[in-house]
Amino acid sequence: MKNIRSKLKGTGVAIVSPFKKSGALDFLAYEKVMNHIIEGGCEFIVVLGTTGESPTVSKEEKKELIKFSVEKNKGRVPLVVGIGGNSTSEVIAALHETSFKGVDAILSVCPYYNKPQQEGIFRHFKAVSEESPVPLIVYTVPGRTASNISASTTIRLANECENIIGIKEASGSIDQISQVLKNRPHNFLVLSGDDALTLSLLALGADGVISVVANVFPSEFSELVRAGLKGDFVKAREIHFRLLDFMNSLFADGSPAGVKAALEIKKLAGNFLRLPLVPVNATTYKLIQQLIKL
Repeated sequence: MKNIRSKLKGTGVAIVSPFKKSGALDFLAYEKVMNHIIEGGCEFIVVLGTTGESPTVSKEEKKELIKFSVEKNKGRVPLVVGIGGNSTSEVIAALHETSFKGVDAILSVCPYYNKPQQEGIFRHFKAVSEESPVPLIVYTVPGRTASNISASTTIRLANECENIIGIKEASGSIDQISQVLKNRPHNFLVLSGDDALTLSLLALGADGVISVVANVFPSEFSELVRAGLKGDFVKAREIHFRLLDFMNSLFADGSPAGVKAALEIKKLAGNFLRLPLVPVNATTYKLIQQLIKL
């Protein structure tokens, strides 16, 4: 457990799930993006996160992607798999149906839509963590889920659930994240879930990021994070400002539409999404095209 915590510090990448024009998974493009990320020096990869369009990937496709990721990764970096939902029993069933050979941890999003109380959120993650054969990182992203894992609930999970090793924090609240960083157990990971806030969170003592931008610029973003972790904020700030406009452009028409446009421009993957998501508009695409020449 201690070993995996140390391996999940730094830059993790929420890898896209590339599709062909037909809508089928594009495994060739997926392998290209994976190699681009690993060769760029990132510390770990998150498969089937939000950026991987997990809501529109079928159960069979998820199994195929996990298997393919393990085979092509060849143990080069740790792999984290997104397994979450708004029904505790269904999340546990998904755990039981998943092969964890070659998988190091799971990322599990806060239950969405049904808007549980904090006690319900605690019990949900406690139940999932007890059934998971690998360590669990919880994920709060209220802008997408309409529910939030409060700082006090995060600390309670960290102290009472041995198999929960960290949180991806995308609440956007510096105050909430500061409370987590202030009160967490010493070995509990706090990972930024917002590329643009990563530098600020590193200054507060966060352990790294699960990034969208690093699909496109893995070397630059992982260099920013490593500099921040070392306390070299002059260097980290310089990279942050260099990437800032590009980071913002990726989210102008929603994610992962922006990053898929960027990957097409970089000739790594096609610019295809599954409904209800659609590609960025022409103005945003042109902006990304201009900024990608950083």
